[in-house]
Amino acid sequence: MKELVEFIARSLVDSPDDVEVTEVEGERSMIIELRVAPDDMGKVIGKQGKIAKAIRTVTKAAAAKEGKRVVVEILK
Repeated sequence: MKELVEFIARSLVDSPDDVEVTEVEGERSMIIELRVAPDDMGKVIGKQGKIAKAIRTVTKAAAAKEGKRVVVEILK
């Protein structure tokens, strides 16, 4: 899951080296924290949050196959 979010984020931003993804895993759920450069924040969130919502939708679909629940947080 972490690799999927990292791949999507690196594809979107101008500074892919500044992308950091951490994963906190529980029994049935997982939290994925995404950090990007301040200049790239708008590219990851998108207009009215559409890109962020799409990232969350893709990760939830991938996690559903594994029977897990995923929360993607975009941090400053």
